[in-house]
This record gives sequence, structure tokens and C-alpha cells, in this order.
Amino acid sequence: MEHDLIVIGGGPGGYATALYAAAAGMDVGIVEKNKLGGTCLHVGCIPAKELLETAAVYRTVSEAAEFGVTASEPVLDMAVAQQRKQGIIDKLAKGVEGMLKHRKVAMYSGVGQLVGGENGGLPSNGNSQNIRRVQVSAGIETETLAARNVVLASGSVPKALPLPGFEFDGKSVINSDHLLSIKKAPESAIIIGGGAIGCEFASLLGDFGTQVTLLEALPQLLPGADPEVSKFMERSFKRRKIEVQTGVSVASCEHTENGVRVMLEGPESQQPASQQPESQQPESQQVPVEASCVIVAIGRRPLSESLAAEKAGVKVDKSGYVAVDEFCRTSVDGIYAVGDLVATPQLAHVGFAEGMLAVRHMLGESPEPISYGQVPWGIYTRPEVAFAGMTEPAAIEAGYEVAISTNRFGANSRAMIIGEAEGFVKVVAEKKSDGSAGLILGVHIVGPWATELLGQAYLTVNWEAEVRDVANLIQPHPTLSELYGEAMLSLTGRPLHG
Repeated sequence: MEHDLIVIGGGPGGYATALYAAAAGMDVGIVEKNKLGGTCLHVGCIPAKELLETAAVYRTVSEAAEFGVTASEPVLDMAVAQQRKQGIIDKLAKGVEGMLKHRKVAMYSGVGQLVGGENGGLPSNGNSQNIRRVQVSAGIETETLAARNVVLASGSVPKALPLPGFEFDGKSVINSDHLLSIKKAPESAIIIGGGAIGCEFASLLGDFGTQVTLLEALPQLLPGADPEVSKFMERSFKRRKIEVQTGVSVASCEHTENGVRVMLEGPESQQPASQQPESQQPESQQVPVEASCVIVAIGRRPLSESLAAEKAGVKVDKSGYVAVDEFCRTSVDGIYAVGDLVATPQLAHVGFAEGMLAVRHMLGESPEPISYGQVPWGIYTRPEVAFAGMTEPAAIEAGYEVAISTNRFGANSRAMIIGEAEGFVKVVAEKKSDGSAGLILGVHIVGPWATELLGQAYLTVNWEAEVRDVANLIQPHPTLSELYGEAMLSLTGRPLHG
């Protein structure tokens, strides 16, 4: 079977590529070995956010008395929560399949693999100079497809810790896939990794009543976020009795009668040097931490090994990422790669954008490359975190003299009404030679519905707006978004409420 485009992988990057290409009039085939929707829909974004919403409802009922509403003590029924989660996933998965069918995308079930060798190892028909071949294997049956363009979008899987005792068993040592299908919240949990995934899990389990210990090897939580946001989240977690340790690493894990014992080493696990004779000072003292289970949330690795990419001449780095240029082209003409398979932010919406970029490029439309430093980030903790553009340190490192405005939700009427007045909006702008604030370089939000508030901030950063452009606009009242307008007014030197 021959198509204009074959996509290997039915996750966000893959199905977005197929839908966009089909909308542009291309004849498209998509290969998926498991379920359409990929990690994001089945074991990532969607189930995680659904369970986080369950936690929010549980918390709301628990705190109903503050609003004058008398309610019984809530009881968490994970079986019902999981059933609701699965219902949402199934409906969305059917929606993806329905859209592909509607746009006449041919769907192939099986493992897609590039066929190496000249002309894909098949006889030439005299018009096959740029034809690529993909073999689809489903059990003992195989089928070979052909197309002028191929997009690799096979996604990623959870990273494992290559240390003693951290082998996943789905019970005591678990990854994100396991956690999102739990039947009961654990009494206690050690979470390794203080990035977006680890922090979301800490927030989720903390609301469910689990005693959480969150470990991060780097000096701050949420690496990549503005340091002010990271420090705020650490303080917020600690107020919620979530133990946070940064700058520590794990050495090993052993199973105990009640769960696991993880050995730590790092600044907080070292005995002060002043308490030991110099000759007896160890470089690092290991300290045990025990819990019912350990959750490894150190990120995801690209799933590239099944593609036979290198045999087809496609360059893959030592970490498994497929090498691409600014248009998502691989080292082989006509073959592109998108999503978690490439070393760009592992976000579903980035996969969408890369798929559309690749299609526009193969159609000869001369698209603008993606500005990865300005993509929107949303982290669904309590409180939520969202940002786009440069952090304050990054802007200074880039040579900017900066003007900063930080406005807190504590004085925002809408935040007070909904009972979530924790957090702030921080704007990083260029300071011009006359001392006024000019180009908006970055926006960082931590607080209620931060992920929904980021929209206008993302647009202003990417449209290269200046502070005065936004400060003159009207924000509706009473809303959480007013705080963004207040931050801009503050940067003009004429704050309204601040």
C-alpha cells in the first residue's frame, strides 16, 4: 500500500501529524502497536489530571464548612475514581479514532519499522527515488507500506533507575504508569524526582492523605521554572506536610516487611563535619528513608529501539533520541521525527506543533521553526504552576537588564472568593535605557488555575509585546486574570491596586 505520508506512532505527535496532513489533502497512513492516543491519553496527561481533579473535589468537600456548607466527612473511593478516569480516556480515544476515520486516514495495527537499504530493500519500479518503506508487524503477519514521507512518532516510556533494588514490580517500586492505576492510596510514599511529574504526584498523594517524601537531586524543585516559583512550591509543599529534600541522590533500595527502605546521600543526609574528627569525616553518609512504596518519577526515555532507524540511516544519539534539525527532519531525506522521540520538551502540545511543522515543511510552505524557549508549560499541582519565556536568571544571563513585577493573589478578589489566594504572577521584562519596562521576556504564574491563566501571557511573550501594549488593555473584574494586568501596570510605574 502506498501513501503520501506514513506516521509511525498514534500518540499526540503522531495523530496530530496525521490529522493535519489529511486536512491538507495528503493521503495518510498511521501505524500504532497499542492504542491511539499514546502515553498522554492512556498513562500520562489525561489520567493524571483526572485523578488530580478527584483530589481537588475531595479537598473541596473536606473544606466545605469554610463556605458555610455542612457536609459529611468525605470518603475516597478509588474504584469509582478509576472508573471515571477510564470512561474519560475511552471517550477521548474513540474521538481520536473517529477524527482519523473522518479524514480518511488509513490505520494499521502493529509495530512500525523502517526498512533499510536502497529503495527500502524492495525492487525499483522506475519512479521510486524518494520512496520510503515501512514494515508493519502484527504477530506473524507483516505488511510493507510505501510513502514519500515518513514521520517517526513512537513516543517514550518511563525511565528506570539503574541502581540496586529499583526494579519495577508495580507494587513496592512503581512508575507513573503503575501509579495512575492504583486501587488504594498508599499510607506513605517516597517520590524520586522533583520535576513536573514528581511534583504532580506529590500534590495528588498529599491530598489523598499519603505521607509523602519528595526527593530531587538538583538544588531546586521544578528545574526550568523560575527559582522564585520553585522556592514557593517547596514552601507550599512543606506547609502541607509534604517532606521535600533537594540536592540529594539515592544509592539503593531494599524491600522491607512494610514496604521499602531507600538509602539517601547528599547535603541533608550528611552529618555536620564539625561533629567528627577530620580523620573520620566521610565524603557522604548514607541515611535510610522508609515508606510503603517508592515512585520513580525521573522522566521518560525515547522509545526508538523498535524503529530500526539506524539501519535505515537515521541518526540516533546515545540516549536514544532521534537527531533532527529545526524542521524536525532526520538525517535521511523524507523522514521526520516528532514528540518524545526527539530531544525537545516532552509536552503533548509540543508534539502537536512539531507534527504540524513537519507537514508544512514537506508541503514546501517554508514554516517558521518552533521557538522552544517560549513554549507554554503547565504543571497541575496545588497550587498550579504555569510559565512561558525566560526566567529572571536566564534573562540576565542572556544580557538583558531586567524589570521585574511580582503581584500576589492574596489581594485578588476572585482568588479570595474561591478560597485559593496562594501564589503570584511574576513578569520579567526588558529594562530600556530610559529605565522604563519594554519587551515582555517571560511570565511565571503559581496559583489558582495558573494553567488556564497562561494563555494571554503566552501570546504576549510570543508576539513580542511590550509592557505598555498590555497595560493599556482592560481585564475583566472580578477575575484571576486581573493580576496579570496589575503586574503590567506595576511595570509602568502606575499600579492601580498595588
